Amino acid sequence: MDCTSLITSRIKDAIELKQLILNDSDLMAQIQKASEIIVSAYRSGNKTLFCGNGGSAADAQHLAAELSGKFYLDRIPINAEACHVNSSFMTAVSNDYGFEMVYARYVQAVGKRGDVLVAISTSGNSENIIQAIRIARQIGLKCVCLTGASGGRMAEFADVLINVPSVDTPRIQETHILFGHILCELVESELFGKP
Repeated sequence: MDCTSLITSRIKDAIELKQLILNDSDLMAQIQKASEIIVSAYRSGNKTLFCGNGGSAADAQHLAAELSGKFYLDRIPINAEACHVNSSFMTAVSNDYGFEMVYARYVQAVGKRGDVLVAISTSGNSENIIQAIRIARQIGLKCVCLTGASGGRMAEFADVLINVPSVDTPRIQETHILFGHILCELVESELFGKP
């Protein structure tokens, strides 16, 4: 496949996926439900934690920054953080307890009842994410899970499952950041007014 054909094909793939999503009212409802849970947490003085691996870790950090800094509105910051940004914590816990426990330990350390964990995994099967969700639910956090089509093992633990109807990792990741931006806009506009 030549470069032009590849570029065209990938853009068409992305458009087809977005068209599929536009016709999925259940998925739209899940996004709205997730925003309502996050808004409720902030109104109760709680926070949002994000976790993911690789590109999903980058998405976690990106979305935490959108909430804690600003999205569209010039407003007060709100408490949101990505669980992986303390490299000393990540390496110490991985060394002492194994990488599968790194996010669970972080959630256990900083999470409190009423917080929200946004867990991101394209497969829905990342063991360290699943362990974080298990601990989060024990503590009393609500869990919003962004996954691919099946939801993987994360589906059974999610309070809200936002599963992109695709098995193609790059398309799932692109859609996760779209959904994440929509969530940030919904939360910000509900808490602080329309832009």
